Amino acid sequence: MKILLIGNTGQLGWELQRSLMQFGEVIGIDFPEINLTDNSTISHWIQKEKPDVIFNAAAYTAMDLAEKEKDLAFQVNASGPGFLAEEAASSGAILVHYSTNYVFDGSKESPYQESDTPNPINVYGESKLLGEQNIDQVGGIFFIFRTSWLYSTLNDCFLTKVLDWSRNKEELRIVNDQISSPTWSRTLADMTTQWFDRIMTEDLTEMKRRSGIYHLAGDGAVSRYDWAVQILKLDPKRNEQILTSLKPASSDEFPTPAKRPEYSALDTSLFQEVFNLTIPPWLSSLELALSSSHE
Repeated sequence: MKILLIGNTGQLGWELQRSLMQFGEVIGIDFPEINLTDNSTISHWIQKEKPDVIFNAAAYTAMDLAEKEKDLAFQVNASGPGFLAEEAASSGAILVHYSTNYVFDGSKESPYQESDTPNPINVYGESKLLGEQNIDQVGGIFFIFRTSWLYSTLNDCFLTKVLDWSRNKEELRIVNDQISSPTWSRTLADMTTQWFDRIMTEDLTEMKRRSGIYHLAGDGAVSRYDWAVQILKLDPKRNEQILTSLKPASSDEFPTPAKRPEYSALDTSLFQEVFNLTIPPWLSSLELALSSSHE
């Protein structure tokens, strides 16, 4: 089997490169080798490699900057994936694409299900939703996994920022009115791999029947403030912290160009039921992520 992995240097792509190798040859590429704003580079790689499966882990993720760079965000997150889906369908390849909890407006008070109507409140969410719709319109065999609050111990993200702040600030305020499902990039890659192992035993008709959107994120929900509390508690180098005060704050105290949904936790029960897999609780993954970073 030949797998084309787009975005292999990102926090998810790096983990997927490792976990997908058991299935065959993995061709990992990223910008500028492939550019989701340039259809010719997409065609080049698919026609050159003729992959059986395409994983797209690349995206424009600078949420606040997207408010200014709207055209670029839509090219990378919407137009590019749409053309990628066309090329995948015409070549007979399966497409696996990752989307986001930010397609929802946050007005719900319980975890979002796949049947809930998206209503993004920022450009990033709008661009990712259009990407989903473009892929769906093309058809073919595709799987879209919406995830949330993705983090790693290596890349610049909320977890690494909290750890850095704790070593440089004595006081820290974190918003407690944003709630979602933290997802370790390694957990997401490993769950993708377990899912892939299951799905590859099915014939194309069954794969086509199961095609669509699934929520795949850390199980459970937590506020950013309570997430930060756990990060600091589980920090393997707590002796390096100079932080003496961590207090909750409201989002209004930290205005950003892109509005964030208040509640955007994802209900992952459909994925777990359809594929008979169990997603670990977000806190278990966090414990493992921080303990493994110390090894």
